[in-house]
Amino acid sequence: MSGPTVIASPRDERFWADARAELEGLPHGGGLNIAHEAVDRHRADADATAIVAIDRQGRRTTLTYAELRRATNRFANLLESLGARASDTMFVLLPRRPELHVCVLGAMKARLVVSPLFPAFGPEPIRQRMALGHGRVLVTTASLYERRVAPIRASLTHLERVLVIREHDEELPAGTIDLSAALSRSSDRYEIAATRPSDPALLHFTSGTTGTPKGALHVHEAVVAHHSTATTVFGLQSGDVFWCTADPGWVTGMSYGVLAPLTVGATLVVDEADLDADRWYGILEREHVNVLYTAPTALRMLRKAGGDVASSHDLGALRTIASVGEPLDPATLAWATSTFRVPVLDTWWQTETGGIMIANRAGVEVRPGSMGTPLPGIEVAVLDSDDRGVPRQHDGHPVAAAVGETGQLALRAGWPSMFRAYLGEPERYARCFADGWYLTGDLARLDADGYVWFVGRCDDVIKSAGHLIGPNEVESVLLQHADVAEAGVIGVPDPVAGEIVKAFVVLRAGAPGGERTTRSILAHARRQLGAAIAPREIVITTTIPKTKSGKILRRLLRARELGLPEGDLSTLEPEV
Repeated sequence: MSGPTVIASPRDERFWADARAELEGLPHGGGLNIAHEAVDRHRADADATAIVAIDRQGRRTTLTYAELRRATNRFANLLESLGARASDTMFVLLPRRPELHVCVLGAMKARLVVSPLFPAFGPEPIRQRMALGHGRVLVTTASLYERRVAPIRASLTHLERVLVIREHDEELPAGTIDLSAALSRSSDRYEIAATRPSDPALLHFTSGTTGTPKGALHVHEAVVAHHSTATTVFGLQSGDVFWCTADPGWVTGMSYGVLAPLTVGATLVVDEADLDADRWYGILEREHVNVLYTAPTALRMLRKAGGDVASSHDLGALRTIASVGEPLDPATLAWATSTFRVPVLDTWWQTETGGIMIANRAGVEVRPGSMGTPLPGIEVAVLDSDDRGVPRQHDGHPVAAAVGETGQLALRAGWPSMFRAYLGEPERYARCFADGWYLTGDLARLDADGYVWFVGRCDDVIKSAGHLIGPNEVESVLLQHADVAEAGVIGVPDPVAGEIVKAFVVLRAGAPGGERTTRSILAHARRQLGAAIAPREIVITTTIPKTKSGKILRRLLRARELGLPEGDLSTLEPEV
């Protein structure tokens, strides 16, 4: 047997060639550069708005494509004047503000490798990543430098230049360069040197609660997938207004909060503040947002604020909402679809994939609870696997699970935004592949029509009395109960069943609580799931630990339940 026999969507080998042809490429056959496709090629729309930035105080600034081009040229010239070289790594530790976009795209013009850092990181996660990535340049604010970088500066032996933004006329930290002053002395004319599609462009670190962060390296060719998914998933076109609420410190906030929408000439909304229902609805209305890309957790928080808040705003410009970061549960999908009266589309991808791989799309039937179907150019299989997701083999090749059966989700390697290495870890990278398939580490199942249904991470699956139980399936059912606002599910040891399902729930405002509510939730779960899969125990709590992207920290729930060390939570990173 040569490989998986059940495939959701056989890949059209011509698709990516056609997608590449939609991009301009550098002049005179100079190759492919992400920043050129995101900024410089929009010469005909130079006066169109590229970025609308809103700071924490609600002040609004804009950048046209022409202004963005000049600003990124200045930054590229500045880097070269400071001795930065192609393939040097530049780390970016900035809040959501337009300077981040300028620095990222300017560095890509100069062919540096950009590695974003989450601003809430403490000094140790920053030190780890910058040391692993051999960071030579850092861009940050004066306040973040003093609090997060100054204590570890001496240990960053590769770091040569620190460029800082002074937000409140602070004193310039010792050993740093004032970014604004340096840019004012730089030319706004710059010619991007020849860039091979295989040249490195982005370094995203991803890790869990323990272990060394993994540095997933992406190349300039990734822009082919960024542009393609912006059009095929979101239907984006020039002049649309797009808002991705993810922080650019994560891959979602970089791929879709910085790069992909600019490649089609859309306007990006960049909001520095955290989630606030009134603020978000106000931005959607005032900026005439056409497409919102956010997390199910954010949609649940909007739901918690009540439908009256939404109905008090004119959201007529909105045509699509898409979600990412965790599965979109049917209850939240139903609420959002009813409240916003637009398609609400779940998407699936990972740091390693670099772009969306599986999604619901406008014009295609949405099956609540499903991640959707593979995008054009993406070939998917669910591999027959053991109860922890390890693919079984026949004659040295993985084989597919039967339709409807759970197995490890795999993608046929070769799409443009696929990561090309784990930095300095070739053996770890090699273990991610089997017979030409990328092993995602996610458990899923395929239905007969090629829809993909997420079950859980391989290390999250619960094995109870011979049943394989995905936490997401149980959480989705719990969220259908009228009193439940949030839910998290884990497996806990049991001498008879091996593991039993235990659920933690946060109640909606006004829910009565107490034993009666707990029994009602448990009865609902048993009716919907059956006694073998439903939780044996439900704990009412005030919070469920999550990453900043909204992913439930089940390992932390297990650690607390079993009295194990919780690890350094500041190192946590979602996969998207």
